Amino acid sequence: MKRLIAAALLLALGAQAQDFQKRVREVIEFYARPKTVNDSGYATVAAKLWLKEDAATANRRLQELLKDPSGDMFWMFPVTAVAYTDQGQLTAASRAALRNAWKTYMPYRGDTENHWLLYYTSLYLMAQKYPGLPGSEWFNGRSSDENLREAREWIDSWVKLTTTKGQGEYDCTHYIGVYMLPLSYLAAWAEDPRMKKQAQLMIEWITADFAAESLDGIYVGSHARTDDRQVVEKWFGVSSDFGWLLFGQGKPTEPHAGYVLYYALASAQEPPEVLKQIATDRGKPYTHYEKKRTRNRWRYHDELHGQVFKTTYMTKDYAVGSDQGGLLQPVQQHSWDVTWRLDDPRGKHPTLFSIHPYSGGLELQAYFTFGPDFGTEEVYRSKKSYDSPDKLLGGSPYEQIAQSEDAVIALYDIPSLTRFPHINGFFSKDLEEIEEHASGWIFARGGKARIAYRPLAPYEWKPIEGGGKRLFSPHLKNGTIVQVASMDEYPTAAAFKQAILALKLETKLEPAPKVTFQTLRGKLMECTYGQRAMIDGKPLDYEKWPAFGGPYLHGEPGVPKLTMTHGGTERTIDLGTLTATEKKTR
Repeated sequence: MKRLIAAALLLALGAQAQDFQKRVREVIEFYARPKTVNDSGYATVAAKLWLKEDAATANRRLQELLKDPSGDMFWMFPVTAVAYTDQGQLTAASRAALRNAWKTYMPYRGDTENHWLLYYTSLYLMAQKYPGLPGSEWFNGRSSDENLREAREWIDSWVKLTTTKGQGEYDCTHYIGVYMLPLSYLAAWAEDPRMKKQAQLMIEWITADFAAESLDGIYVGSHARTDDRQVVEKWFGVSSDFGWLLFGQGKPTEPHAGYVLYYALASAQEPPEVLKQIATDRGKPYTHYEKKRTRNRWRYHDELHGQVFKTTYMTKDYAVGSDQGGLLQPVQQHSWDVTWRLDDPRGKHPTLFSIHPYSGGLELQAYFTFGPDFGTEEVYRSKKSYDSPDKLLGGSPYEQIAQSEDAVIALYDIPSLTRFPHINGFFSKDLEEIEEHASGWIFARGGKARIAYRPLAPYEWKPIEGGGKRLFSPHLKNGTIVQVASMDEYPTAAAFKQAILALKLETKLEPAPKVTFQTLRGKLMECTYGQRAMIDGKPLDYEKWPAFGGPYLHGEPGVPKLTMTHGGTERTIDLGTLTATEKKTR
């Protein structure tokens, strides 16, 4: 019998591997055969080279593109892929044009974590490909050896910082792609065995980080960065493509996000079985904890990096996630939300949250190096919603958040004369059974998630372009209480309402917002703005917060080691020793 079970398991694992490789090829073929000539760029060239098809078109298009390079580090990485997917199909003229571009075009290094990883990974691999060249042959005047050394030192420093203090651009719905793709490049094409192994393990690290906080392929919880569309349309982003590619979950975006192509063209590293199980098993609810770091802070702070404390509660029907509030990242921070599962999330807005739409110099001067006079204008060039009173994206220095399982309390104490002195609560177009109860609670249902939302101050409704409505509350002392449960627990709206109304709840706004709330799970939350939140009489212990904590991922702050546990398998990756070990625990 044991042999039969083992044989069946091997067959199942083999089928999963085939499915993964099938998805990899689907992405590459999609880009290799664009529907129109306008779709054809470096991605199409690299995909054709990988498939070893239509070399004439690949050469012609590459030479056209290289006549006028642009895009900085976002030019560097696709051209690097072209250089390394060339299996003899490029002509001498095409190779000469490619080599000359790295001499004559000077790409900007950028100013964010993802920019630098793209820049230095591309520089590392191209210096490796063209060894022994003097500085006169490179756009930056440095020799091949100098470029290789500088790139290696930065990549190593980033790995050390990420695995000991936390990633700065953590858990990004879009930018997960520009961490996975350069790591995939290094895992596939680095000649140094140490660099190759380091990249392979970092792919597991980032994948594990995503797996524990994904719901049917959708990234949930708080994010260092997301965007105006994906903050509400949770499916529409690069992370969903990776959820589909890596785990076969959800729906891929249409068309496939380009970043997932470049991951596939290089290592196309398949997650180990334990990570597949962590990503897909939602049989039992669990709470997951993470400790990250802020982006570099240049002003108003004594430390370059602050700490970010994340909590995510996951069920098969919904997830609730948050950070501690405050200005942890500039412009695109998303601090907390409820996300519910849908069979088909495309075009849907399966989420609910509230924010203070902060805009101001305290944020911009802390995280950017430009002068104070035109900071908002600088950001507005690429982030059009930043200085908008009805925006649904961004952090605030006047927000404080606490979470216990599937209950969240967000408190706001906004100084007078603050720009946009109000709260925006996002109520999706896809919510059902909405009821504004006389008690002050607002009841609703999203998918199979029953939601109770309690604003602390008076409000009015404003329409949202594209559907849904915004809860607008123009009061400086304010707050939001949210409690979620599944329809499996409360089949009817009446039963859920009765349970919520029976809970202990005390609120006050003066002298500072304060909430005492007994959750559906029996936890007593005591939250006062400006003070550390208390759960069952104990303050949240940020000093002992794990780098990763919960039933599946385990890691200690300051230690570059991550243990992944599921179903009797324990896998540990150690970025200090560059080792991976796996054992059975039962």
